[in-house]
Amino acid sequence: MHLWIGLHLPRLPLEVFSPRWSVDTGIVVLEQEAVLAASPLARAAGVRPGMRRAGALMMAPEAQLYERAPLLEAEALQAVAMALLQFTPQVAQGEEATLLLDVGASLRLFGGIRSLCRKLRHSLRALGYSARLSTAPTARGAWLLARSGAGRALKLSTLERKLDGLPVSLLPPLRPYLNWLEGIGCLTLGELGRLPRPGLQRRCGAAVLEMQDAARGERPEMFEWIAAPASFRARLELFDRIDDAALLLSGACRLLQQLCGWLCARHFAVERIRLSLEHERGRVARPPTVIEIALADPVWRDEHPLRLLKERLAKTQLDAHVIGLTLEAPEVKPMAPLSDTLFPEPGGSKEDRQRLFELLVARLGTENVLQPSPRADYRPEHANAWVPVHEKLRSSHVQAQMPPQRLPRPAWLLAKPIELILREHRPYYSSPLRMVSPPERIEGGWWNGTEARDYFVAEGQDHAYYWIYRERLGGTATPRWYLHGMFG
Repeated sequence: MHLWIGLHLPRLPLEVFSPRWSVDTGIVVLEQEAVLAASPLARAAGVRPGMRRAGALMMAPEAQLYERAPLLEAEALQAVAMALLQFTPQVAQGEEATLLLDVGASLRLFGGIRSLCRKLRHSLRALGYSARLSTAPTARGAWLLARSGAGRALKLSTLERKLDGLPVSLLPPLRPYLNWLEGIGCLTLGELGRLPRPGLQRRCGAAVLEMQDAARGERPEMFEWIAAPASFRARLELFDRIDDAALLLSGACRLLQQLCGWLCARHFAVERIRLSLEHERGRVARPPTVIEIALADPVWRDEHPLRLLKERLAKTQLDAHVIGLTLEAPEVKPMAPLSDTLFPEPGGSKEDRQRLFELLVARLGTENVLQPSPRADYRPEHANAWVPVHEKLRSSHVQAQMPPQRLPRPAWLLAKPIELILREHRPYYSSPLRMVSPPERIEGGWWNGTEARDYFVAEGQDHAYYWIYRERLGGTATPRWYLHGMFG
């Protein structure tokens, strides 16, 4: 089953979306000294497409005039196409700022056509663009519905009914012959289909019939799909100089949308991303500020990296204005398949816990989020160290070097042992302690002063259990007892 989505983007330069213009300023886009498009405020002042520059200035003297920027339009269309690769690998570029997506194989994955269209609109909003969206069983039909804003058609019969009411001016090969078509009373595609085909071909060319047949599903369509590059690097030129890092999040979100499309198209997951904040050029040029985020578990969606970037940008202090953003993915790996576990792990998956740790690190700092790291040492107070949570541990290797524990160890080990007093030759801690285990002898640390201890599990009169040890001293010296841990 083939189902196509057509997206038609407005042909406006990127400066139209600049936040620096006040609400009282109209914007007019010119092409060869004629008005190509106008903002709602300019239209309210009387500016219309096709009007000359002088007429537009006369109707709206305060309007900002821009020449059409084909290069910026092409870059914007390429950025949108790259982001949409996360929904289907079959994305093609159509005429007149239109993208065509073959989503027939993606409907079940995204929960149907309605859910998929909502996700498409959300991605476009994150990119900062708006588009007319349509669906049709054929690519040319989706293109025509998107160009005219005629809505959706999921069946071929519905598509034919919608096509019959569209104006003939939508077909590019027919535009030189609009006066002749108007003279013979042929104004819609339905009326065009009732004209004699041989005469229409001789008069207007074979391209007209080919487009019409392709739109109605009577002719096969061939496309050159947009391919993702071998490596990812996306850049965004900002509209103004930004001196607050938190304001850069919307631009980073646009770049992350492109990254997600590239990852899905290449079947990759990203392990580390690098966001470069570009500063002024020229005589006052300075190197960019680089924000790197390492992910414990590779991801190919933007929700988690976006949260981490938000936290990092909120803590970043800028030494100079930012004029551009560049996002790179220096470390990627093949995308891991989805888990086939029948019953989910209680308390969330391992990936959920790692994402929580990464969010805490971004918010609190690397030095404030630690994890235990076992060490190959017999002495309890030296058998563990605290390291940053993102460091890889080799606990299985460390445990293999340590002998198996035959006696229980407490869950709570005191930071510093407490010396106990003796009463009637028995250690005392709130009450006399009674030994309930044989001794466990621990001896080590010959490189910085040998320590020799005999550890016992002791019970108090309140039936609490303690881990105590006795120093092994030579000669006739009275041994000293210490409390080192408590059992739960």
